[in-house]
Order: sequence, then structure tokens, then C-alpha cells
Amino acid sequence: MNNKIINIGILTVSDRASQGIYEDISGKEILKVLDEYLTSKWNAVTAIIPDSYEDIKFKLMQMTDKEDCCLVFTTGGTGPAARDITPEATEVVCGRMLPGFGELMRYESLKYVPTAILSRQTAGIRNQSLIVNLPGKPKSIRECMQAVFPAIPYCIDLIGGPYLECNTDNISVFRPK
Repeated sequence: MNNKIINIGILTVSDRASQGIYEDISGKEILKVLDEYLTSKWNAVTAIIPDSYEDIKFKLMQMTDKEDCCLVFTTGGTGPAARDITPEATEVVCGRMLPGFGELMRYESLKYVPTAILSRQTAGIRNQSLIVNLPGKPKSIRECMQAVFPAIPYCIDLIGGPYLECNTDNISVFRPK
């Protein structure tokens, strides 16, 4: 077992949550799911920011480049509204995009709501970090994380990140033998 503490970013993108108008329940749901999935020692690097292109770009770069997060989950800002610009900010900071993450999350969400086709979440790689855009609703976050997380530890292995150990009672991850 690796004793190094792994940093994982959780970035909530919401005008209202960043102003304290309502509680950040989305970020808390990501924390809860990660606690269930991971057995590695890890530290949450959290932030709540407004739906601002420049703020999202800055915070993603800070979490990956300065705070050494091998994995960053964003929540919010993935819909079709004018201020929903998280995917655009994610794409500009990433060297390579992984569109399969968004495709799988939309496919999974379509099992529950027909409006899943309006979601624009994606994922990409910035240096040795994986950035994954999640929706903003806690129920959808859990469903999407359950769908894509099995590929995340191996993806982080492939990009040179730390080895994520997982609780096989709660999530079955794939790593080729």
C-alpha cells in the first residue's frame, strides 16, 4: 500500500453556491462517493467558484499544477445555459480530451432522464492529471461516477499519476493484468 497522500480536486462551479445563497451539496456528494470508492490515503482539495471562464481555467490549472491533484472532478456548469461554460474551460486547459467519459455519463443518465442529452460534460488530461466534468445534481453525480470510475485508476496509471487503491466491495475498477 502506498503511504503517499494523494490529492484529489473537487471544484464546484456555481454562481449561487459561491455566493453562499445555497449549500454546496454537489461537492459533498463527490466527497462521499470518493470515501466509499478509495482505500488509498487521499486529501480533498476543494473550491467553490462562480460560473466564470477565467476562474474555472485558473482553478483547474492551480489544482493540477500547483496543488498536485492527479484527479480533479468538477461539478456544475455543464448544461446548455449561457453561463454553463465548464466544458469549454476544461478543454482549453487540457492537452488531450477523453470524450468517452462524457459519452458514457450521458448514456448512463439517459436511463433516468430524457434531458441527459442536454449535458455537455467531458474529461481531459492536463500533464499527469485527469479532469472529469460531472453534472450538478447529487443523484446524477453518483450515477455518473459509478459509470466512469472503473476506468479512472487505470487512466491515472497510464498518464503517470499515483496508484489509486479502491474498495472492491463498493466499486470494481479495471486494470489489465
